[in-house]
Amino acid sequence: MCVTGGIAAYKTAALVSKLVQEGCGVTVAMTRNARRFVGPTTFRALTGRPVLTSLWRPPSPGEMAHLDPSEVADLIVVAPATANIIGKLAGGIADDLVSTLLLGAACPVLLALAMNVRMWRHVAVQRNVAFLREHGFLLVGPEEGWLACGVTGPGRMSEPETLLAAMRAQLVRNPPRSARG
Repeated sequence: MCVTGGIAAYKTAALVSKLVQEGCGVTVAMTRNARRFVGPTTFRALTGRPVLTSLWRPPSPGEMAHLDPSEVADLIVVAPATANIIGKLAGGIADDLVSTLLLGAACPVLLALAMNVRMWRHVAVQRNVAFLREHGFLLVGPEEGWLACGVTGPGRMSEPETLLAAMRAQLVRNPPRSARG
C-alpha cells in the first residue's frame, strides 16, 4: 500500500485495517507529504509491520531497499493517488521511495484517484490518467461528492469497500503467488 499526501489518506487507514482483518499481508510505504496527514505509527499498528518511508534505510545484505517490496507484492495500491504521484508515474519520475517502487513494480498497480476537482479536471492530469490507463494501470475513482476544500464535484477517493472490491477483482484475474502454487 502506497500512501501519498492527500486528505483522503485517512481512508487508507480504514482500507488497510480491512485488508489485515481479511488475512492479507500489507506493507505500507509513505511519502513525506503523506506523513503530514496520517502517521507511520497508525499503519505500523494496523499491519504489525514496519512502515517504509525512505529510499535510504539501510538494506540487509543482498537487499535493494527501494525495489524489493515491489517485487514480492501481488498488487500495489496507491491510496490516495494524487495529481502529484500520477504525474510522476506518467512522466517516469522516481524521486522518492513510493515513486521508485511504482516504476519498479513487478505486479499490477491500482490507483485510487483523489484530488481537488479543479486539479482533476486539469488537462495535464487528464492526459496523465489516459496515459496510465492505456499502459495497463488500474484506476478507481474519483467519486463525485463533498471534497475537503469545501466544494462538491469529482475528486473524492472511493470508499474502502469499493477499493476492496476492485482489489478482489484484480486478484481473481491475476491470483496471488501463494495461490498459484
